[in-house]
Amino acid sequence: MTELKNDSSKLINVGFSLHKQGKLEDAENAYKEALEVDSENAEIYNLLGVLKLQQNDVISALYWAEKAVEMMDNEYFYENLFQVYIRAKLYKQIVKRENNIIEKFPNNFSLLFNLALAYKNLKDTKKAINYYDKALKVNPASYDGWFNLAHLYSIEGEVKNAVSALKICQKLRPKDKDTEYFLSLALMQLKDYDKGLKLFENRISRETAIALQNKSYPNKASIDRLWKGENIKDKTLLVYYEAGFGDTIMFARYLPLVANRCKKLILSCQKSLTPLFKLNPLGVDEIIDSYIPEQNIEFDVHAPLLSLPYLLKLKGERVFAYPEGYLKADENLAKEYKEKYFNNDKIKVGIKWQGNTYFDMDRVIPSEEFIPLMQVENTQYYSFQTFEGSEDISKLKNIIDIGKDLINFSQTAAALANLDLVICNDTSLAHLAGAMGIPCWIVLPYEVNWRWHSYLSKCDWYDSVKLFRQHKIGDWKGVFEDILNEMV
Repeated sequence: MTELKNDSSKLINVGFSLHKQGKLEDAENAYKEALEVDSENAEIYNLLGVLKLQQNDVISALYWAEKAVEMMDNEYFYENLFQVYIRAKLYKQIVKRENNIIEKFPNNFSLLFNLALAYKNLKDTKKAINYYDKALKVNPASYDGWFNLAHLYSIEGEVKNAVSALKICQKLRPKDKDTEYFLSLALMQLKDYDKGLKLFENRISRETAIALQNKSYPNKASIDRLWKGENIKDKTLLVYYEAGFGDTIMFARYLPLVANRCKKLILSCQKSLTPLFKLNPLGVDEIIDSYIPEQNIEFDVHAPLLSLPYLLKLKGERVFAYPEGYLKADENLAKEYKEKYFNNDKIKVGIKWQGNTYFDMDRVIPSEEFIPLMQVENTQYYSFQTFEGSEDISKLKNIIDIGKDLINFSQTAAALANLDLVICNDTSLAHLAGAMGIPCWIVLPYEVNWRWHSYLSKCDWYDSVKLFRQHKIGDWKGVFEDILNEMV
């Protein structure tokens, strides 16, 4: 028996040496030979699990890693098994091992961290916070631990704790752009715009921002031409969008302020917003809505739209300049829509349930959640859903589909001008309604965007907007019950 074990040990060593050299097929053969000699050796099963995961054969890795743990309660084996579970997104399998881990390996950072990660992905934020906290007591120098903890605190509305966690991240990784960017969001959620807006400038150096800048104007982002808030009364300023429609509408409030600072203001915006901004120039002298070679644009300095409040040095409540009514609808077009769609004596309610799903699915509301609201007497509902998601209107009855006729935001504004109320998800329609001073109820997911701050109901950006937030993750029914109670 001793000789056999010695043979298996030699084969394991050979396999391990080949494994380290990256000769995975040869290493696998050596491990399996060792297994033929010593089939009860849990280490061989574990090594095969590690190897198979490296080969992206998750199913085989799962078999070998689980076999190793079944044979021996070894914390290193558990660490490897959890890596397989994470790769396979089998987070519930990690949670099933929770009691055993806590009982036998209560001070293993990796296992505690991955328990937290599992609960985070299962949307159980409170348990995730608990395990990140335990893991950080074992290893307080873990950047990833503090960073993930900050995100969870933010989800739970414990934004001050999120700021504290991100400040620790700052110490662990000084001048890290991502850390400072997410710290800016947390500070702004707390309405600390004096500190938050400065750190928010770190977004310009993030990969997504650079990609957009390079796509739009490859040389525009040269640092020597970036406006830094200096006197430009004799200069032409190019301001360009950098995010979604809602962000462009929201930050357009600052255009009149910056127009007073420069000789000429050029705005580069999304094409579907152009008719709206031509109707509401907001001090803009020229609008660009299609690609023009940079050498054909005459400007002295440039600035991203979302940098304007920082560059204007707005402090305190001045950040919320122009709280409502800075955008108007085309009166003639609004009358046309009234005759076509809104010529009735009912309370007219516009709804939308989905925006751009490329970045965020949590803000998408199942269209059928609106059905109870439609039972309220003397109401007529209008769908403002356009493009993606518009097919879900089939789940609703007695609703007028105006979204199919809306091509740009000027048309949308004209339609909105005929409404008594808008009820929608966190999307560009909400910003447009708020900017026009039209009553709007925004239905928010449990994890709210920084701009809606940390309290419910009140909206600082638009006086006509009221906020409704989920009581727990994924619970649309509860928040729509709140809305129904508000309506009846």
